[in-house]
Amino acid sequence: MAQTRIDEPIVSVSSSLSSAQSIHPNTMRASPLHSSFCCYSSSSSSSSYPNSQLSTKPAIKPQSSSLLQEHPLYSPAHSNISLQFKEKILCLEIMGVDSGRALSLNPSLHSVSLHSIHSVVSFLQSKGIHQKDLARIFGMCPRILTSDIRSDLAPVFAFLSQDLKVPEHGFRRAVNKCPRLLVSSVPDQLKPALFYLQRLGFKDLQALAYQDPVLLVSSVENTLIPKLKYLESIGFLRDETVDMVLRCPALFTFSIENNFKPKLEFFREEMQRTLEELKDFPQYFAFSLEKRIKPRHEEAMRSRARLPLPVMLKSTNEEFHELIKQGTSST
Repeated sequence: MAQTRIDEPIVSVSSSLSSAQSIHPNTMRASPLHSSFCCYSSSSSSSSYPNSQLSTKPAIKPQSSSLLQEHPLYSPAHSNISLQFKEKILCLEIMGVDSGRALSLNPSLHSVSLHSIHSVVSFLQSKGIHQKDLARIFGMCPRILTSDIRSDLAPVFAFLSQDLKVPEHGFRRAVNKCPRLLVSSVPDQLKPALFYLQRLGFKDLQALAYQDPVLLVSSVENTLIPKLKYLESIGFLRDETVDMVLRCPALFTFSIENNFKPKLEFFREEMQRTLEELKDFPQYFAFSLEKRIKPRHEEAMRSRARLPLPVMLKSTNEEFHELIKQGTSST
């Protein structure tokens, strides 16, 4: 098994100790501040993951010093906030995570220890997640920061490996595509969704892992089944509906109220086209109604050019205007 690189500490602020001490001379001492400010130390990383290589590349940018000195949490107005909590927030901020938003979306961050955050970061890096990925991953799903490695995170990577056949070098791609995978229960969410999708006819596990993993974190009862039933309700047969979602999985991600209904109404009343065209080109629902569908339909109508639905919507602006000219000349 190839060795996995774990970078140097995310938060290493030894260069800023003097300024921090000057702000809190009575409460801060150099050595404990430095050790606790490091989100994860090289010694802890190497002991937890003996096969990992540690990088000698500094993990933070030079401006981290100013971040520490100028951060509002270190102003006298926030002197009532504990040192440990300030360290935790600075750790998040230097990783690139909006600490205010993260705390709002995941109140458990108030009580979790800095060591626990360090353990989560180290575990993810041992699975191939890069340090530069963390800001986006944690920003989208702050719950990951307080996840239990054994009961929450490890089962997800086992699912990716065993059920989706994702190799270790593919973990990063799948997680970056859909960070919500890491906060989804394997027995209650991921496996039931995979089983349902496979029953429908989704056979390409690689596509599910790398292109459409959002389907795996979607509720079968509250999201997937209602979308199918809606498409059936507008006039498609069950087999036709299934064929449509197999060719355009994004149909499972569109809102019935904000996408399907207004676009279907325009399709029927203004465009006056048939459901047969929608069955052949379900990607219609993926285009913007205001920015693509309406203006192109109206321009085609003015030019009295009748274009097939995919040709009208998929063509570039240059191609579309050339088709309009050809249609006008033909008319």
